[in-house]
This record gives sequence, C-alpha cells and structure tokens, in this order.
Amino acid sequence: MTDLSPTPTGRAADADAADRSYVGLAKQIYDLIAAGDVGRAPGAPRARLPSERTLAERFGVSRTQVREAIIALEVQGVVEVRVGSGIYVADAQDARAIAFELPRGPGPIETLRAREVIESGIAALAATERKDSDLDRLFAALRAMRENMDDKAANEAADREFHLAIAGATGNDMLRHVVSAMWDNSRADPLWRKIEEHFHTPALRAASQEDHQRIFSAIMARDAAAARAAMQAHLARVIGEFTQAWR
Repeated sequence: MTDLSPTPTGRAADADAADRSYVGLAKQIYDLIAAGDVGRAPGAPRARLPSERTLAERFGVSRTQVREAIIALEVQGVVEVRVGSGIYVADAQDARAIAFELPRGPGPIETLRAREVIESGIAALAATERKDSDLDRLFAALRAMRENMDDKAANEAADREFHLAIAGATGNDMLRHVVSAMWDNSRADPLWRKIEEHFHTPALRAASQEDHQRIFSAIMARDAAAARAAMQAHLARVIGEFTQAWR
C-alpha cells in the first residue's frame, strides 16, 4: 500500500531531523533520569549515569550523539560531567521540575564533521588559486595565534581569521560565507561553549598552531593534495579531542 501520509516540510522537517539526533536523545535520557531509570533510586542525587558506550548501545545511536546529548543536558543543569570520572545527575536535582528546553539545529560535533568535509576541499582550492596577498593575511593570522597562545579569546579570533582567509583565497565569496556561517553559528551555541570548557586547553591550541602551520605551508607551495590532507587532519584531531572518553 502506498503511504499517503504527508511529508514534513519547513520547520516541521527541521524539528524531526533534530529529534532524530542529539535533541531527541537528550529528551529520552532526561525522561529516564526523571523516572529514576538510569542506575539510581528515584530522587537520589549525585548518582553516576552509565558510560557513553553503554548509553549508545542502549539507544542504538553513535557515541557522538550521546556526547552531544549529555552536553545539552549539562547546559540545562540536569547532569554534571567530570572528565576522567563520568556523568552524574546534578546535585539535589529534581529532573521533573526543570524547564527543559534545547537549542535546535546541528550539534557542535556534527558541525565540526561538516567543516572537516567542506574546509578540506576549500584548502585544496585555495592552494591553487591563492595570491601573494592571501599569504600575507594567512601569515598575519598565524602570527597572531602564536602571540596569543595564552589568551583564548584573542587566539580564537585569529583562528577564525585564518580559516576565513583560506576561504577568501579561493576567490569564491560563497565559500567564505559558508565558512563564516559554520564558525559563527557554532561559537554562538551554548553546547559548543560547554564542550570547550571540558576540552579546549592550551595544549589543544598549541597542537592547532602546528596544524595551521602545515596548512599554510601547503597552500604557500600550491600543493592542493597536501593542503586538503592537512586541513582534514587538523579538524579530525579537534574532533578527536572533543570526543575523547570522559571515563
């Protein structure tokens, strides 16, 4: 029989897509916490939730989705994440009483994965299209990142400028717009800010500096394959940092 049910469009389709990812998963975990069904007696504070791996197996989802769902619950004050220890129900917390609201749209790790695909291609194109003036902008951003290694905000601003300068070096304004949108949307996301609290360290900035130097060298040499590989490796490493096990 032909399914004649309407296909969701517009905002409804966006909501359905979000509910199939971390938003819907966060709500399911929230409901289990409220019901006392995640390894604790109802009402008992500070109980530890199952591991990411266990939650992923229980719900049939990826560990990335679990990570984003847990971060969303942490932003809401439902759970507390202790790196190296685990995930805990928040202190003296009654999950039923929380006004449960989550942001819609892609999660921070999902955005990083999109950037890995898109910006690696952009870096390859930049290597073939760049002008000397583009190299000047890239070098200035590299220097600003190096000089502000201990200033997270200034380092991040220079990091953004570096990635935008690569997109600008392609000569394609739409690509620059896409990179700007991906960057700025993620930084405005409270989930991104929370995940950075856990994993964005001076060591990560130092490693990123080395990654950026390799990207710059490949673009300067007009080596498209090396630029693509260097950008892909850079963003894959950041994803790896942000998805390392809490325990």
